[in-house]
Amino acid sequence: MSQKFDVSEIVSSAYVHIPFCRRRCFYCDFAVSVVGDRLRGETSGTISQYVEVLCQEIAITPAFGQPLKTIFFGGGTPSLLSINQLEHVLTHLEQRFGIASGVEISMEIDPATFDLEHLAGYRSAGVNRVSLGVQAFSQELLQVAGRSHSVDDIFAAIDLIHQVEIPEFSLDLISGLPHQSLERWQDSLNKAVSVSPTHISIYDLIIEPGTAFGRYYKPGESPLPTDETTVKMYEMAQQILTDAGYQHYEISNYAQPGHQCRHNRVYWENRPYYGFGMGAASYIQGKRFTRPRKTKEYHQWVQAGATIDCEITPPKEVLLETLMLGLRLAEGVDLAAFGQQKVEEICRYLPSYFDKGWVEIVEGRLRFTDPQGFLFSNVVLAELFEKLG
Repeated sequence: MSQKFDVSEIVSSAYVHIPFCRRRCFYCDFAVSVVGDRLRGETSGTISQYVEVLCQEIAITPAFGQPLKTIFFGGGTPSLLSINQLEHVLTHLEQRFGIASGVEISMEIDPATFDLEHLAGYRSAGVNRVSLGVQAFSQELLQVAGRSHSVDDIFAAIDLIHQVEIPEFSLDLISGLPHQSLERWQDSLNKAVSVSPTHISIYDLIIEPGTAFGRYYKPGESPLPTDETTVKMYEMAQQILTDAGYQHYEISNYAQPGHQCRHNRVYWENRPYYGFGMGAASYIQGKRFTRPRKTKEYHQWVQAGATIDCEITPPKEVLLETLMLGLRLAEGVDLAAFGQQKVEEICRYLPSYFDKGWVEIVEGRLRFTDPQGFLFSNVVLAELFEKLG
């Protein structure tokens, strides 16, 4: 039997991990399984078997009394699922937890992994928000990053999104790629704005051990952009996107008014959420738990009852997590939620950062300034973690 939980906690968000990709990008350290170009959805026994195990995990997970208000299909490349497979997972989620009217159902999709029929099928199944993994509007940079699509594929995918009229359209870009100049970055930003997504995510490249980039490059060394250049990239993105009417509502995310990602705000506000699938994380009953990252181990874990075997996060760690996550948001964190004694302790370590103009308190909320505070957020958080930990 799976582990018992206190059903008094309300959980209304679910992350669903679809770990399949046509190839592994050179910067990727996510839990993914490469299936190649020849496989898609129901034609792949590997994907079909995974979907069944995934649905089994959903079916044996305790529910917490409220329909799901946000569902996020991440990956990997969820757009490798067939329409039937997506519907199968959504049916299990609805049967187990219920799905609220007005639910936000997000799906990460990659160019050249779907056609009009599939995208329309996803829309009919309930997907009302897509996040398109563009990463760069440069053919050379796409090849450098190990992406499996072309610039032409990007524009073809965007045309399909507009044809299907999916209400929420997010677009992802990566800054700090090898050989990426400020001019190329500016071109990608301008092209992103020109196709009118309701949301844009900007991620700074991190060289992770065990990835192809981790073998090829060392941080701070050519052909990677210098730290000075990546700072200018961040500032350029903030300027171009806010000038275009996007609100910089989170350190890496911009949205047109009324189009913030509701699901991701659950993470940043440190609220509980279900996690399903290989390598997926969940936060339930104060327990943060990450599922096995390898296919065989994940299947065995589900067959054994999907037991979440970890300790409740201690209060001090909850405080630090709330600060770390909440300060990613432009509005920051509400100091009143911490209590007077804890607020005094937090503020004891911040005077120099107030003087530098990196942090500020506005209407009782502690927040980073934009863009300088966001740029130096790791410095501030590192000291808070050291002094409060």
